[in-house]
Amino acid sequence: MSYQESPIDGVRLTTLAKAVLEIEAQSILGLLPQVGPAFIAAARCLLSCRGRVVVLGMGKSGHIAHKIAATFASTGTPAFFVHPGEASHGDMGMITSHDVVLALSNSGETDELVVLIPLLKRLGVPLVAMTGNPRSSLAESATVHIHIAVAQEACPLGLAPTSSTTAALAMGDAMAIALLEARGFTQEDFARSHPGGALGRRLLLKVRDLMHTGDTMPTVGPQTRLVDALLEITRKGMGLTAVLDDQGTVLGIFTDGDLRRAIDRGLDVRTICVQEVMTASCKTISGDLLAAEALGVMQDLEINALLVVNEARVLQGAINMHDLLKARVI
Repeated sequence: MSYQESPIDGVRLTTLAKAVLEIEAQSILGLLPQVGPAFIAAARCLLSCRGRVVVLGMGKSGHIAHKIAATFASTGTPAFFVHPGEASHGDMGMITSHDVVLALSNSGETDELVVLIPLLKRLGVPLVAMTGNPRSSLAESATVHIHIAVAQEACPLGLAPTSSTTAALAMGDAMAIALLEARGFTQEDFARSHPGGALGRRLLLKVRDLMHTGDTMPTVGPQTRLVDALLEITRKGMGLTAVLDDQGTVLGIFTDGDLRRAIDRGLDVRTICVQEVMTASCKTISGDLLAAEALGVMQDLEINALLVVNEARVLQGAINMHDLLKARVI
């Protein structure tokens, strides 16, 4: 039976889905009163950690713990996940006295977590617990407890962890961002944690990393015949040439667009000089500009290339849209 032929009630389906979203949204809003003294104490505990934040959780809480550890690590708080079941069989060796443990359990009575409490105390490791039961074993043994109880699970059977795991994830995100702010974590710091992704490329790559330099830059003098300037453009393959004086200072730029305008004016490309048809008031940029910012300049001005200059307007390089595309900045 194809999905088109399925007897499922579409109205009932969407009603249930919307109810789930409403219940989970209310569960997150219900956490607001818990962002107070305990949250601050937990943040201070994590911030003072000299080692790593070790995040623990079983089952669905384990999946959430994985995500929280990853979010911490990518936002300036070194962290990793340890499976509580494996911790009892050797992986406790991954936890040192310099670390802080963050444990997640909705009930606060998860056997695999509770059995680790004496070992953590023996190590002198601070324990931050997120549970839905402040009178649970985990909560009462914790250095700091953050209460993340929810009024109801979104599962209509009241069985599958849904609202409770959403609440734990949201509180973990709140903690990660609070720590990010406290550490003065910057865009550049974030990019260094994501060097292989689009975010890293946009936040780390600068124009000087991509620009054409030296003999790869198309350049001519102001008295160069237009036909020779066209040959320079063809040789260098950037769709432009910089027009420079004897000191290398940019006098202007000549592009395909300037060529079309010269032809429209009926000018003889074999006899005129490039300075007669160049764009003198051309836009230039610094090599210290982010490549993503250079892309924004090109898009705003509806141009495909830019000359890179220093403060004295001496040519340093050239960059075009193809360079940004090849570097996957676009």
